[in-house]
Amino acid sequence: MGIATTTKTAAARQLSDQNSQGTILGASATDLIGFYGVATPVAQPAVSGSISSGALASSLVAQLVTLGLITASYSA
Repeated sequence: MGIATTTKTAAARQLSDQNSQGTILGASATDLIGFYGVATPVAQPAVSGSISSGALASSLVAQLVTLGLITASYSA
């Protein structure tokens, strides 16, 4: 495993090498990844639920919140 380093510059750091195949973060579902300064990175979450019931959409929202990709407010 490599050692993370911190670099301070005026420009954003691009993780992609712009190849036509895309960019993969993590080598397996158990690699921890975090976005937007999330305090605790998480492994790939499992999302389940029936597509017809709305449970899947609720599960997806919950996982996106966990990853720090969106914020959501819930009402009863």
